[in-house]
Formats: sequence, structure tokens, C-alpha cells
Amino acid sequence: MDLFVAMRTFVEVSRAGSMNAAALKLNVSSALVGQRIAGLEDHLRTRLLNRTTRQQSLTDFGQIYLEHCQDILELVSISEGKADDQAQHLHGRLRITAPVSFGTAALMPALKVFTKTAPKVEVELCLSDRNEDLLADGFDVAFRVGPLADSSMIQVKLAPYRMVACASPDYLAAHPVPQDPTDLNYLQAVLFTKTGRRPWRFTKGAETKSWAPKAAVSVNSGQAVLNAAKEGMGIVLLPEVLARGDIAAGKLVPVLADWSIPEQPMSLLFQRDRYQSQRMLAFIEFARSTFQAR
Repeated sequence: MDLFVAMRTFVEVSRAGSMNAAALKLNVSSALVGQRIAGLEDHLRTRLLNRTTRQQSLTDFGQIYLEHCQDILELVSISEGKADDQAQHLHGRLRITAPVSFGTAALMPALKVFTKTAPKVEVELCLSDRNEDLLADGFDVAFRVGPLADSSMIQVKLAPYRMVACASPDYLAAHPVPQDPTDLNYLQAVLFTKTGRRPWRFTKGAETKSWAPKAAVSVNSGQAVLNAAKEGMGIVLLPEVLARGDIAAGKLVPVLADWSIPEQPMSLLFQRDRYQSQRMLAFIEFARSTFQAR
């Protein structure tokens, strides 16, 4: 049995949905397709497909093996010099994790570009404000905001994560507009639960001032904090990428604009010893160019 031929046949059967359809695509007989799949299952000593007279589906192992076959066949094709059009060789699933606010406001809209250049890649995006474990949870790449601990992961530096303090025009019309961070003592804040009552730091030149926010409401969603600000519930500290549209529309107004808020470093992480498929390398390059450090 030619293992690579059998693997290619298995991938085509999975894509086509049936052995007959795969046989037409491969220009061989259905009987030969069936022999190749049976030979591959005998070689692996397990079933890859659940078959009935009307339909077929991948077994749990078949789904895993399909992804391995796609990765291996990509590598073989490239090694043989058949990757003139790289997009034709980008297949399979890519699992990505990112913080909720960044993923919603920045990454999700940008993915439209990636999916156009790699239409056969299935992107699974998990948005979480926890630092998911790449190895334990099976992620290929992760976006991280904030300082990183020493790690065996490869870290790609991206553009820093900028924050902005803002409030609604109605709220500022009813309260003293702060000219200095000390003026924030007269205002109420709506807080993001993860950062809690951590002091807000402002800098101007060599001067740094901090404010311990007072809040009646804390919530574990950046989008909810944004909505609360637009409803005039108080001043908020939000990722600039999340507040940008509402600031441009006049629904929110930056405060203390002549003071700087420290930026958070942002990185892309992936495992050093993980096999880097073409789809993964393509996404890393896409993320680097889209969210590149200036």
C-alpha cells in the first residue's frame, strides 16, 4: 500500500462526503477508493469512517487523523515544489484564543481578510479574559495582553494595547470636567472586574499621578463597561480599540487627553516544539502584519 496515496484518498473522501464522489474527483473507480480506505484502516488498526448504506461520517479518531493527514500532505507537497499557490495548500482547523475586548473589536473584523486568503482553513476562535493553557486546551496560537512570564513559548511582539479614560457627554455635562487626575475624585467609575480597583496611572512628561477609582458598579465584560459609559453611569478606562468607534461618533469623550495612560504590551504566543503547519505559519504572518509593533 502506498501510504501517501491512501492518505490523499482519505482526505478526498472526507471532503467529498462519499467514496463515489471522491472516486469521480480522483478519476478512479469507487472500488479502488474503498480498497485504499480499507487498507489504511487495516494499517492503523482502527476505523476512520462510520459507514451506512446512505451516509458516512468520521469516527473520533478519523477526525484527528484527518488533521494529521492534511498537515503531512501539505509538507510533502511543499517539499516536492508544488506550492506555487500557497492558498491552495492551506487546509484544516486553526484554534486561536484571545482576550474578549481585543477579539471582538479588533481580531474578529480582521479575520475577514485572513479567511479570504485561506478559505479552506476552519478558524475556531475562543475569546476569554483568562490566559488559556495552549498545550492543555489544544490551542495553536494565543494573543496575550500584559507582561509575560518567562516561557518556553515563542513570543511575537505586537503593537501595544492602548487604554483611554472616557465618559459620555451627558455625564461630563453634569459633573466637573477633570483637568488633572486629582479631579477624578469628584467622579464615579464603572470598573472592569478583572482589573478591579487597581489604581489608574496617568503621566505627563516626568510627572506621574495615580487615582484609586470609586465605583458603584463592576462588571466582567468590557462591552458592558462600554455600554454603561454611554448610558452616563460614570467614567471608564477602556481599551482604545473598543472605545474608538463611539469616541469618533461623539457618544464618548476622552478625559485628561493631555495625560498619557501607560500602554500594555501585546504578544502572540505559540509553542516552540509544535509542528508549524502552513496554515499556522500563514496566520502568524497575518497577525504580525495586521497588528505589528510600530
